[in-house]
Amino acid sequence: MTTIDRRQLLRGAAVTAVAATVAKGTLAAPAGAAAAPPSAGRGTPLGAPRPLDGRPFPEYDYTRANKLPREMTGYWEKTFDVGGVTRTAKAYISPETPIRSYYTVIAVPGGVDTTDFLRRSGWREVADEREEGLFVLEPGDGGWGDAGAELAYVEAAMSFYESNRYFSIFGEHYLAGYGDGAPALEAWAVAHPLRVIGQVYLDSPGLPEDYLGAHAGVEFDGTTAPTYTTVVFPEGFELIRHDEVVLPTWYVNPAASAGASLAYWKRANDTAGDGERDGTLGTVFRQRHDSGRWMTSHAGPIAQVAVRPRPLEHAKPHTTDRVVAFLTRYTRYENFFAYGNQLYERADYKRLGVEVRTMTVEGHVREYLVHVPRSARRIWRGQAPVVVVWPGNSQTDKVFMDAAQWWDVAEREGCVVVIVCEQYSNTSISVSHRDSHAFFRQLRDVLTREYAVDPARFYSTGQSAGSGVTQNFAIAFPEYFAAVASTSFTVAPNAAGTVSLDGVAHPASHRPIPNYQIYGYGDLGFLEGGLWDDLDNQLDGWARYHLAANGLTLADVDTADGVAGGWQDRYQTWTWHAAGTAVPMLKLTRNNYRSHNTIPEETPLLWDFLRHYSHEVRADGDVVRYYSPSGFRRGGDRIRIAS
Repeated sequence: MTTIDRRQLLRGAAVTAVAATVAKGTLAAPAGAAAAPPSAGRGTPLGAPRPLDGRPFPEYDYTRANKLPREMTGYWEKTFDVGGVTRTAKAYISPETPIRSYYTVIAVPGGVDTTDFLRRSGWREVADEREEGLFVLEPGDGGWGDAGAELAYVEAAMSFYESNRYFSIFGEHYLAGYGDGAPALEAWAVAHPLRVIGQVYLDSPGLPEDYLGAHAGVEFDGTTAPTYTTVVFPEGFELIRHDEVVLPTWYVNPAASAGASLAYWKRANDTAGDGERDGTLGTVFRQRHDSGRWMTSHAGPIAQVAVRPRPLEHAKPHTTDRVVAFLTRYTRYENFFAYGNQLYERADYKRLGVEVRTMTVEGHVREYLVHVPRSARRIWRGQAPVVVVWPGNSQTDKVFMDAAQWWDVAEREGCVVVIVCEQYSNTSISVSHRDSHAFFRQLRDVLTREYAVDPARFYSTGQSAGSGVTQNFAIAFPEYFAAVASTSFTVAPNAAGTVSLDGVAHPASHRPIPNYQIYGYGDLGFLEGGLWDDLDNQLDGWARYHLAANGLTLADVDTADGVAGGWQDRYQTWTWHAAGTAVPMLKLTRNNYRSHNTIPEETPLLWDFLRHYSHEVRADGDVVRYYSPSGFRRGGDRIRIAS
């Protein structure tokens, strides 16, 4: 990219289609809510940072849908005791920063005033216009030490940044290091590559070869979070090394001593030997087309290492623009289990036409995203199917937009994707599911009234706690959806024959609904194992209920060994068909190489199941279901199935 439209660049994925939303008349503002403060604009002084040390945690702010509490926006400073020496870091939270927003971690160069640097460089304006945050590492009184000497400080600062009760983050980070501050940040990336989306280093001396070598061969094993199941790999399985984690990297005006760093990142990104010239980036070494890296198994070879021999002035907005453009092309998800970690392209809300909308549900303002792809009208001619997406616990709509990549499926298939945002009910800076039943009923009315959709083809999906919502609907209210397909959470009726939605018990309907579940080998404890072992858990209870509702038994499966597929044959899939037909009614897939978090390769699998079903709810409440082998692309091929 040689030219940049600054407004398009800055708004990028953070733009909200407010005009379109207001035109539809549903942008609800809670009574008494103050107007959002505008961006202060370039050149406006930041003022002195306020101290976070000893500050009480913020109160709940129910006037803001999916936003950090207003009292936490602004400019902050946190101190750390590092071996008896006081060090500082700064945080800037824009006025409209969502819960779990993207942040850029910046290591400022020595000899500059951090506040002045953020203002003159345009970083503060970038954060305001993108509705994101900044976390800034600073040198000590004597300046920056070498990477080894700074390790304790960087670890202390990053540990606070990644988990605190003042603000919450996406969970994966952009890194920008300047001058003598760059090596300390790069050293952290080498040690924690799964947590970094992309990195840019300007005028950096790089890292010593011995530091890089000490981390390169470190392998990622099957260890998962304490509450998850450890993944056991098959005999002969090759573990991923640190230097096999793709991590897009741009070096600007590197010092001669940066050769070892550049070689390391080229190897990690599995780049081709010859680079391509780019007017902004310099020489770009792209990931090989036949690359076998795990982290791009779904997105394809999108990683790169760029080297620009000419400098860019640090504290200039045009430099920041170029850094932001490189970094925000990318996103990634899953920051602790290597085999589920994936790099992919970040959704550009403006280009895609994504609407960020709100409505009031049970007295609380709630956010949701609506993506109507341009392909919807062409493919479905005013009768587009709808996928309602329920993110996992603490995952906002904006987090899940990128984490699950439903937008990418929508672009190809023409389905309307609606992603629900949860509400403050965990802490004041995180979200959990709440009032899901009421939310869906209101949402359904809005979608059928204001969008060109097919009411007979509403589908539900979700991850973790969002899968729990979907699966509870499937048991208690199967008439709501033509089919459901979700990941990493199963439910079954309790001893009283009920399931719970929003704390309210509902009787199981015992009626069939096409249902697909994907889970990981290293998933939640109640999903451990499979359906043919001696372990009887919630996974088995889910299967028993839905098999019985369909008049099937476990033995009616297509093959008890499951069908292998996917990258490295990671998927093992079992299918049960409606009696005497080829119509799948219940399907289960175990991803043998992931922990709990979803990966984007699973999203097309979910859609490929859902797209074949439609349903009609008659006036007497009876449900008639249909299956189309073509996914309703060919007229007249739908088959009536048991209901």
